[in-house]
Amino acid sequence: MKLRSLLMLMLLSVLSLSSLSPSAQAKASQITMLLDGQPLRSDVPPYLKSNFTMVPLRVISEGLGASVNWNPSTSTATISKGLDTLVLQSGKRSAKVNGAAVSLDATVQVVSGRTMVPLRFVGEHLGLLVNWNQAKQQVVLTTKDAGGVPTVPVTPPGTTPGNTDSAQLRGAWISTVYNLDWPSTKSYGREDQQKAEYTALLDKLQDTGINAVFVQVRPAADAIYPSKLVPWSQYLTGTPGKDPGYDPLAFLVEETHRRGMKFHAWFNPFRASILTDVSKLPANSTAVQHPDRIVKQGGKLYINPGIPEARQQIIDSIMEVVQNYNIDGVHLDDYFYPSAESTSDKFDDDSTYKTYNPAQIKTKGDWRRANINGFVRDLGQSIHKVKPAVSFGISPFGVWRNKATDLTGSDTKAGITAYDSMYADVRTWIRSEWIDYVAPQVYWSMSFTNARYDKLVDWWSQEVRGTDVQLYIGHAPYKLGSPEVGWQTAQEIINQLNYNKQSGEVKGSIFYSAKDLIKNPLGLLPLLKSYFLTN
Repeated sequence: MKLRSLLMLMLLSVLSLSSLSPSAQAKASQITMLLDGQPLRSDVPPYLKSNFTMVPLRVISEGLGASVNWNPSTSTATISKGLDTLVLQSGKRSAKVNGAAVSLDATVQVVSGRTMVPLRFVGEHLGLLVNWNQAKQQVVLTTKDAGGVPTVPVTPPGTTPGNTDSAQLRGAWISTVYNLDWPSTKSYGREDQQKAEYTALLDKLQDTGINAVFVQVRPAADAIYPSKLVPWSQYLTGTPGKDPGYDPLAFLVEETHRRGMKFHAWFNPFRASILTDVSKLPANSTAVQHPDRIVKQGGKLYINPGIPEARQQIIDSIMEVVQNYNIDGVHLDDYFYPSAESTSDKFDDDSTYKTYNPAQIKTKGDWRRANINGFVRDLGQSIHKVKPAVSFGISPFGVWRNKATDLTGSDTKAGITAYDSMYADVRTWIRSEWIDYVAPQVYWSMSFTNARYDKLVDWWSQEVRGTDVQLYIGHAPYKLGSPEVGWQTAQEIINQLNYNKQSGEVKGSIFYSAKDLIKNPLGLLPLLKSYFLTN
């Protein structure tokens, strides 16, 4: 069953506990606990407080396998397991879950020298199924890995993995570059920990209502899968080119599909390395094998899009994944030509412009756009020739062009634009239908004057209208709580989602990024879960 169903079961269990009669409460010392069918021992008997079961911290640490720290000076219990950290303080009617304040049903208590915490609250946030057997006066706990209660649906035979939810796409980006979302630096070279981190992250996302993930499988001309064309990513082991000892991508795809969620393989096409010292790169790195294809700009190494062989090499590496893995989509971000180019730090492709310009395009800007256009067209054709059902989409910068520069552009005053700064002619991709979907990063609020969210959604809706290109909107939960205009309340995201409903062209949303989402910024998660349950 899906996690959403689990939450309903948890709610029913709470209602059962709440319905206990006074006589039943008087027998609180007789309460027993089971974890995955085995008795859960406690040296201090569980008891009911305000109809909620209280258990000692030792049960949480020894029985549930969580890390527990009790600070007697502040009467604070810190409970950690996987990606989750709960902080509960005696006397406080709220706790912190991954840094965000959440109301408590019952506060921490100290009884007979033992620290007692509300089991339902802790269990729920550690991913347990909690049930109450009133006849036996027994709390029944089931972990997500227990064989008797499959909390994760296996894709039925004959169905397409990841396509079990007919609702709009609700995606989250999972960055691997710099270990931003997954895996953590602490997990370097540890297969079991990396797997546990991903499943915990996936469970949190699905619990929120997310039905698709966009996982960065190529952070920088490397791979989080065994490749014959590019080296292993350093973000798996801490060392570029080092084999982590397993196939992470195969595991990620399988776990995602087991939950009925879609898996989009996210590629950063032209970033060659965040390191500029080529001597530190593996021998099979593009920067080592083909230094003539590399341009250094902004302290990073880029693959030169102006060289046809370089573009084809990237297409070949993407097709390696398309052919060997059961992915639902190929996804590119907005890294084409670097946007931070300046007169003092140019992207030096003058000689390439002269050498690879058979059409004699007069301006370098138009030539650069033609290079990216050809790349997008050829990649889309390659994907659909091999696997027509795999969708191909791109997430460009949220502003194509400003109206002041182009009358057909958006009513914005952005400092950089997709067309002029990254040389991404998204309009051509849409009108030519080289892509199946476009997911502009509309990372501004409804009240940000220079780039208002609503105006940009209207503009992108108009661009896809009459085409077969789907429109998904990229949202920025990472900005919640920042000083930028409009991000002082989590309601901003909900307002954006409500605005999307006014456009028949908007077919879903993607949130950047996974870690920022599950941190529950400004209390976003309950609002988002409620929205997804009713829309």
